[in-house]
Amino acid sequence: MPLLQFDTTLTLDAAEKEAFAAFVRETYADVMRTGTDHVAVALRTHDDAALSIGRGVDGPLLFLDAEVRRGRDDETKREFALAVMERARETHGVPSENLKVVFTEHDGSSMMGYDRVGAAWTPEEG
Repeated sequence: MPLLQFDTTLTLDAAEKEAFAAFVRETYADVMRTGTDHVAVALRTHDDAALSIGRGVDGPLLFLDAEVRRGRDDETKREFALAVMERARETHGVPSENLKVVFTEHDGSSMMGYDRVGAAWTPEEG
């Protein structure tokens, strides 16, 4: 039951936001070997002065805080992070220096929807 929270200085219209969220959801499900129905994506847009990164260069910034269930190895998480960052570079022109992804892992039972409590992730899930 991941919560994938983006903070960005990009200016995106509704269609671009929907397309980006759909890409993130589908990519997460594919790489992390799970379904899409429980993948939550938040995209928050900020003024340029609201976000910064020490190594940043001119251009938009995009940071992902990925709250995920424990169980995936570092290579899998890296594959997902790179796919999202590459999409932001190619589609929206975000410089690589202005991209950041941080994973926080939780027990499945710490991730809840109204109708359920998450379970531990297993490789057979996907």
